[in-house]
Amino acid sequence: MASTSGLSAVPFQAELPGHQPARRTGVPTPGVTAVLRVRNEAHSLPWSLPQLLRATDEVLLVDNRSTDETPAIAVEIASRHGLSDRLRVVEYPYRLSRCGPEHLDTPPESAHSLVHYNNWAESLATTSYVVKWDGDMALTRDGERALSAFGWQVQHRRINLRLPRHPLYVESDRVAYLDLAMRNREHFGHPVLPGFSYAKAFEWEFLLYPEGTPHHNLPEGSCVELKHLDDDEFGHWTDPDAFLTSARTQRKRREYMTFDAVRSGDWRQIPGLHRIEAPEGVHVIEHVVQTWLPQARRPLDASAS
Repeated sequence: MASTSGLSAVPFQAELPGHQPARRTGVPTPGVTAVLRVRNEAHSLPWSLPQLLRATDEVLLVDNRSTDETPAIAVEIASRHGLSDRLRVVEYPYRLSRCGPEHLDTPPESAHSLVHYNNWAESLATTSYVVKWDGDMALTRDGERALSAFGWQVQHRRINLRLPRHPLYVESDRVAYLDLAMRNREHFGHPVLPGFSYAKAFEWEFLLYPEGTPHHNLPEGSCVELKHLDDDEFGHWTDPDAFLTSARTQRKRREYMTFDAVRSGDWRQIPGLHRIEAPEGVHVIEHVVQTWLPQARRPLDASAS
């Protein structure tokens, strides 16, 4: 197991000037804010940000120490699509604990905690509802419509949003592998009301909400999670040992196994994995979210093809 001492060079921040959760006053504006938490997502934003800007009232991009011009690229994308008024960019300058043992060793009130980070970021939302988003999550054509429809209906209602998403392993501009056997549905949205906040779990943060809160599920095929084969897709974990044994991390184990199989050319050994080749002149991510998934028969076929 890797050492969890990586934070030793960054002192614990007992006081966080400018980075305490905001105290809200008054009634927030009806609508949806997507809290887009990013670090070095310049390569994914062209595929994830435009749909999110169209589907929500505000995208709050929270940049965590990016070194690849992520904020500037986000601003350029919003401008190119005529949606600059929906994008707000803020910075979170503290190094965050990685999932697993490093997270477990970090006090939840620390500047380095995923708990504090998420609660602080969501406190900046100006609307009555927030959805937690990652830079590698790309809505499909149907998912964009579904999230937009949910947004204008939810208003101030006390309801959680669950988002199904499938990993998409991107080999090149033309070829990717879609895992339809992975049906991951997590809480991603909640109202801006007392009783809804993030707390510490063993490997990561999780949402606390009042007992009896109903849930709304977006339809299957609404979102893909981009995994570029030339990236360190598991760098936000302390190390692979952190998810190789626990019953709570079965999803992450499958992603790790699939990532390795696709990169080594053994993708056929993974049940439910579909190899998709885009038409010439069309990027495979665009093909999957705009054509392949929207046109796929429902329920989605988990058998490999």
